[in-house]
Amino acid sequence: QVQLVESGGGLVQAGDSLRLSCAASGRTFSSYTRAWFRRAPGREREFVATISWSGGRTDYADSVKGRFTISRDNAKNTVYLQMNSLKPEDTAIYYCAARRWGSSLTQDDYDYWGQGTRVTVSS
Repeated sequence: QVQLVESGGGLVQAGDSLRLSCAASGRTFSSYTRAWFRRAPGREREFVATISWSGGRTDYADSVKGRFTISRDNAKNTVYLQMNSLKPEDTAIYYCAARRWGSSLTQDDYDYWGQGTRVTVSS
């Protein structure tokens, strides 16, 4: 059974940092594009960041560019999201996702999803 399990969320203050992890099991995702999306209260789920299978290409939403960094460790089947300079507007449930083909910013293109981890940033 394929599973993506996020961890690392929590309650922090504005300006703090968090690192989210997403561990995959059930199959090897080393050749898959991996991504992070988020759903803020009262809003639709939106793209945050994506990374190619090799790690050679990354894309970010404008709202997180320069503050968040996506990375991956294929040996551990894990993708990370380092979040710095957090803002209250970053409060959301963060989901990791995976897709077989190339990078995409569109959530409908992703085949596998985690259950989400909650990040709350207080002002």
